[in-house]
Amino acid sequence: MASFNQQFLYSVLIIALGYALKRFNILKAKDGEGLSRIVFNLTLPALIVVTFSDFVIDPSLLLLIASCFLFGLLVAAIGLFVFRNEPRKIKGMVCMMVPGFNIGLFAYPLVEGIWGEKGIKYFGMFDVGNSFLVFGLIYLIGSYYSSDDVKLTAKDISFKMLKSIPFMTYIVVFILSIIGIHLPAFIVDTSKIISVANMPMSLLLLGLYLNFRFDKSYNKLLYKFLGIRYLIGLGLGILLFFILPFDNMFKYTLLMGLILPTSVAVLPYSVEFDYNQKFVGIASNVTILLSFFLLWGMTNIIM
Repeated sequence: MASFNQQFLYSVLIIALGYALKRFNILKAKDGEGLSRIVFNLTLPALIVVTFSDFVIDPSLLLLIASCFLFGLLVAAIGLFVFRNEPRKIKGMVCMMVPGFNIGLFAYPLVEGIWGEKGIKYFGMFDVGNSFLVFGLIYLIGSYYSSDDVKLTAKDISFKMLKSIPFMTYIVVFILSIIGIHLPAFIVDTSKIISVANMPMSLLLLGLYLNFRFDKSYNKLLYKFLGIRYLIGLGLGILLFFILPFDNMFKYTLLMGLILPTSVAVLPYSVEFDYNQKFVGIASNVTILLSFFLLWGMTNIIM
């Protein structure tokens, strides 16, 4: 248990360092844009390559893909019902934030520090399902409600998914694992060197994006959003933890996965679809803080 708490402590310190660097104007929040591009397009794909380079497909892990995607569909449907009477743009903005998780920046650093490559493999499968939510369902909801005359095609969504380097890395490495082809050693070795930077850079980025200034006028909308994500996610995660006949790592993945923060993709999407970026930023920050303390508490109670 000491190692779990130690990892959380290290993570808090690195996040706090990122926040302090911003507060003292050594780094600015806008610097996070460049840092996030490095994480998503370089260090995270490198971590995926290292983790899945010798991955042996376990059929039970495929259920993690389905579980994540089905959960996203469930909470999206509930969100659309709960916010059905809100103005079109409000409904689109909040409902696109309900499904989807921040796994690349938030979960991977913690999981890597606690469980190592084994944990990354499980959460990686969960993240494949999440990718379909982030680049498919969330984009669809956000685009559809952004205006009254929007035209959205399967081609638009497919192109968005194909542009995601982490998602395509998953797909390529996953297919290679299925057909039994191993990546050349020099690619894996180079990826190992690069992947070491993923955890500290991701945590620093979270610190840069933290903002503790909240507008009280958003409270009612925020509470409804948080209620849908966390009451359902936590309740379902605990239920599945005790009834599923799988190994503990599988159950830990679902338990922790379903209470992760909202996807970071909602931030650029809010710009693209002209939503209230201030609210999206506040809600994203609240989910980061809430998820962090929930995960720390769940880790200490169950493990």
